[in-house]
Amino acid sequence: MGADSHMQILRLGDRGAAVADVQTALRSLGLLPDDGGTAAQKPPHAMSTLPDGALEIALYDEATELAVRHFQQNRGLSVDGRVGEETYRALNEARWSLGDRLLRYDPERPVRGDDVVNLQERLHELGYDAGPVDGVFGPGTENGLRAFQRDYGLTSDGTCGPATLRALRQLGRKVTGGRPQLLRQSASFVESGPHLLSRRIVIDPGHGGSDPGITSGETTEADLVFDLASRIEGRLAAAGATVYLTRGRDQNPTAAERTAFANDARADLFLSLHLDTHHSEHARGVACFYYGTGSGASSTAGEEFADLARREVVARTGMLDLGSHPKTWDLLRMTRMPAVRMDCGYLSHPVDRLLLLDARLRGAIAQAVLAAVQRLFLPAEADPPTGTFTLSSL
Repeated sequence: MGADSHMQILRLGDRGAAVADVQTALRSLGLLPDDGGTAAQKPPHAMSTLPDGALEIALYDEATELAVRHFQQNRGLSVDGRVGEETYRALNEARWSLGDRLLRYDPERPVRGDDVVNLQERLHELGYDAGPVDGVFGPGTENGLRAFQRDYGLTSDGTCGPATLRALRQLGRKVTGGRPQLLRQSASFVESGPHLLSRRIVIDPGHGGSDPGITSGETTEADLVFDLASRIEGRLAAAGATVYLTRGRDQNPTAAERTAFANDARADLFLSLHLDTHHSEHARGVACFYYGTGSGASSTAGEEFADLARREVVARTGMLDLGSHPKTWDLLRMTRMPAVRMDCGYLSHPVDRLLLLDARLRGAIAQAVLAAVQRLFLPAEADPPTGTFTLSSL
């Protein structure tokens, strides 16, 4: 993900205060031993000291890299063992437990952290709609908190302080029968009806402009996903949906601009399109990603759409199925609607590349996405088997 452009990326062999900060966070999470390992475990160069007996400069050693990889895996981040902006921010968020600080809505600098996740989950369990469980204290969380405070005779100020915390901890769970957010999202999707009329859908072709993405000969990822996005746009529009693309052929918005565009459009669904590459000649296939930590909070409708889209594409193209996976990338996290990133194949694999260069295959992927979008809004009893849905089915 391209979230690492504003800070120096920390990696194996680096030294300094920023490394010490990362190691402190990892120790607080129990991922790194308190003493950083014994002297016998450390290579000789890790024992050098500053002049005048100053403390040793913190070294980004192999134990730190391993701990970072473990943290990234647990948090649904890209696992590369390096600390860029997203990993650094996630480490800071993981330090907070509910009760460590006052929580309130700040539109200029939204509060983010594991304590917010805990508050959102608690409100949902008690039957209050606090918006997505994403660890960002937004207006939805404030509204859910105010409603809870009103119902329980507390000052309805939208601030989670000591009195509100006591009330939250004293009450048992009210919503039963499944994950509260899933129940709420499923109900709202079915109530809104099966047709695509009035649906707003944002399609996000990755890269663009000066960033071609993956290149293979004359072929660029940016051009292929833009063509694919245009085909999806045409099919969805023909089915009655209102469709927006996040960029033109020569533009490359930032991830923040792409999510802000979808939020401003009040979209019902967000789909980001990418291709992949790998040093292994065997890597190929289609994968989908939705917002989720892998151990709790997730976008339930996003997960459902990821599964539907991936299965439809695999059924119609015969490409390899690489599954759906939770990630905490900001592109998925900061959108206020179900959001999915689809990697539509590997340009580094000869078979995938030949398929993707075929306009008929890209048409089949577009048809698969249309079917997946339509199925997302159908009640369960009307949902057809994968690979069989057409508009005439309605």
